[in-house]
Amino acid sequence: MRIDYLVDMANDIGAFFAAEPDPAAAAQAVASHLRRTWEPRMRRALIEHLATGGAGLGQPARAGVVLLAGSGS
Repeated sequence: MRIDYLVDMANDIGAFFAAEPDPAAAAQAVASHLRRTWEPRMRRALIEHLATGGAGLGQPARAGVVLLAGSGS
C-alpha cells in the first residue's frame, strides 16, 4: 500500500478527532482507532514513515502515530 494513501487516511482520522478540545485525548483517540482498525502492516508502514520525518502527517494524526509507535503496536 502506498504511504501517501496511509497518510491521507490517518489525516482523515485526525481531522475527525480534532473536534476533541483536549489535544492529548484527540491523539489517544487517533492511536486507539489505528490500533483497533488498521492491520499490523499498515500501522508498521505509518510508524516507519513517522521515523523518517512523517511528511504530510498533520495534527492530531502525527501525535496519534507517536503514541502508537511508543506502544509497540
